[in-house]
Order: sequence, then C-alpha cells, then structure tokens
Amino acid sequence: MTVPSSSPPEAELPQEPGGQKPGDDAPAGTPGTGDDICPDCQGSGQINEKPCETCKGTGVVTKGIGGA
Repeated sequence: MTVPSSSPPEAELPQEPGGQKPGDDAPAGTPGTGDDICPDCQGSGQINEKPCETCKGTGVVTKGIGGA
C-alpha cells in the first residue's frame, strides 16, 4: 500500500549531489540503513509552511540501523 505524501512533489527542495539530504546518515540504499521520520519536521516535510531543510521536503531521512 502506498501512502500519499503530505507535501506536494513541487514543494521538495533539490537534493545534495549523490542524492543525499542534510539529515541523512548515508545515501539511500546503503546496507545497514533505513528510512526514518525526519526529526525536525516530524515527517510533514514542512516547517512554517516551507519545505524542511533537513529532509528537503520529503519528511523522511536515511539513518543507520542496528549496531556493531
């Protein structure tokens, strides 16, 4: 089941080179990582009606999981 995004795609900010967002621990798809709700916008993708800088308006960041 696909959950619709709370922010329209045009509200998303451009990502950094390599597809990484400022709030990401690693590029998407890196082994040992997974998606998490953005801690700054709590998954809404917006702060004060503007795209969140941490997740670039997606509401999601890539974080390391597990531990070694």
